[in-house]
Amino acid sequence: MGIRTADDDEVRRIMRLAAGRLLRRLPELTDELVARTRDTDEAYRRMVPTDDHWQSVYEAMREGIGAILVAPPERRDVQQAEKTARLRAEQGLPMDSLLRSYRISAHVMWDGLVGVISEEEPDSLPLLIRSATKVWHAVDRQAVAAADAYRKREAELFGRTAERVQSLLDALLEDRADAALVRSAAAALDLPELGRYAVVTTRLPGRGGQTGEQARPASLGTMRLLWRMRPDYEVAVVLLHEDEVEELTDALRPHVTGSAGISPVVEGLAELGRARRLAELALRTCAGEGPEIARLEDRLPAALVVSQPELAGHLSAAVLRPILALDQADREVLLGTLEAWLRCEGSAVRAAGQLYCHRNTVFNRIRRIEQLTGRSLARPLDIVELTLALDAVRLLPVN
Repeated sequence: MGIRTADDDEVRRIMRLAAGRLLRRLPELTDELVARTRDTDEAYRRMVPTDDHWQSVYEAMREGIGAILVAPPERRDVQQAEKTARLRAEQGLPMDSLLRSYRISAHVMWDGLVGVISEEEPDSLPLLIRSATKVWHAVDRQAVAAADAYRKREAELFGRTAERVQSLLDALLEDRADAALVRSAAAALDLPELGRYAVVTTRLPGRGGQTGEQARPASLGTMRLLWRMRPDYEVAVVLLHEDEVEELTDALRPHVTGSAGISPVVEGLAELGRARRLAELALRTCAGEGPEIARLEDRLPAALVVSQPELAGHLSAAVLRPILALDQADREVLLGTLEAWLRCEGSAVRAAGQLYCHRNTVFNRIRRIEQLTGRSLARPLDIVELTLALDAVRLLPVN
């Protein structure tokens, strides 16, 4: 325990004298500090209203100078610093600006203390200077507390902001957005209410929808993407600007390792719910585990099938029942041949190249398909029925 000396008592007396005088000049000191801060810091001028700034400085100076007059347990300067810091974080003031204001306040406060003693007891200035370290230490303590409170509040606000952004994006994608919510979402997401948008849905192979391990681009050229996790896939809202869906498809290809569905273009945020449903429909037309990108406009017949599974099931049973009744190996040979034939637009030569067999083998299998189904691949209506029935077999779950 230290021993109090007469000089220590005299320093305390001088400090209390000066503090008492400064408290009488508090409005004047507040004016000076506010003016110096706002003159040198644009962030304060833009983000902190003048009246708010003046009041918080007044309270901080009152508590800071008043701390000299009270015992340590009764000091409230640190609590005041924390309160101000939380408010500045909410206003978006940079923390550098906040901490710079404490340096300015230290100068103003110290100049005020020196001015009082110079006027009233100039011979005591050497004693006052001995207390300089304590004064600056007190201001540093307030600044440290303010910085800590600012970081904590900023983290809280960031979390809430992120949650709000995600909830607004969910509302748009779930088609729950009225005009007011669309305006709020546009502001929060920094997106135009009216613009050319598409929605992308992706599913990775064998992940059961858990796609978070794969990095997703936030932009592709001039296109901007906002990604959102869904229970069984990922979804992205894409602001296309002047690009077309074809450019989006090409740009996405290096990033898609599973399946993806892309909606047609819609003309604003209010239509994202419909675009999301169409993108999901496109994704459901992907038969394998990828990589495969399905644009809805290229998969409309298959999309009709997956959107009406009960009716499509009846169609496949009515058209392909004799083939589906065969043993698995024979069934897959005929269905695979039909699929290759349709994909190759009726070219036996091209189909044979894909199936690694002779073109006559393809012709023989096609004739057998026609005999079993009673349909002819020379009749357009029969081709439509066979195409839709084949899509139903490939895309719908087996009952």
